[in-house]
Amino acid sequence: MESLSQAGKLTGNGNGMQYFGAILIRSDLSLEELDAYYSGYRSNEWECLVETQEGQSIEVIDHETLQFSEEIKGSGYYILYSWGSGNSLLEELDIRGH
Repeated sequence: MESLSQAGKLTGNGNGMQYFGAILIRSDLSLEELDAYYSGYRSNEWECLVETQEGQSIEVIDHETLQFSEEIKGSGYYILYSWGSGNSLLEELDIRGH
């Protein structure tokens, strides 16, 4: 239904750079069924995570306010998201992480 992404200091303390991407999906499948499906695409513990989405605000982000523009009414809405950070020297130069 919708997608968004953000880069910067999104969680934790100190300097650091995180990357976050999410999509809003609506499905008649259960959370367990969706998680089982998307778990096949995970290469680590921070990729393709599925949670029930209630309201427009994205709660897994600590230091930013992200929200979907799609109005969420009722049940059957889920957020599929992935986190990441880089090991590049350029990550230290990116002011969004400070």
